Amino acid sequence: MRRRMLLVGLWAATTAVAVLVGVFAVSTVGATIRDRGPVGDEVVRDTAVDPASVPSPDGPRVREEISGEWGAFVVQCRDTWAYGVGVRPDEAAGWRVVSWEKGPDDDVDAVFSDGRNSVDLEVFCNRGRPTLAELERNTLADD
Repeated sequence: MRRRMLLVGLWAATTAVAVLVGVFAVSTVGATIRDRGPVGDEVVRDTAVDPASVPSPDGPRVREEISGEWGAFVVQCRDTWAYGVGVRPDEAAGWRVVSWEKGPDDDVDAVFSDGRNSVDLEVFCNRGRPTLAELERNTLADD
């Protein structure tokens, strides 16, 4: 009986440690994915401390436009760094820009809305070229 209680105690302790390690790992990786990690606005704030963390403006520049019924999002890549250059909503169809990210970052976002729908674009640099990573369409609730 004593041996069984010891094994149960060891199992519980091991499980607790494994859960804590897993929660820490997921929250760290998740923060990076949600732009709260080492890349994002932190790059701009840390330039005084580490100039090497700022992307070189001299890198090769590739600019492309991601467009659809909502309008267009112009993105420029410099190596792996994405820059939101500009947005053009299709105002004739009732679309407007809700928000957009200028970068530099590992990805940049733009959100368009026509009042009933929204489109969220996420663009990253794949081998130096702007690439649409995610296009999320949402139907907005009536207010």
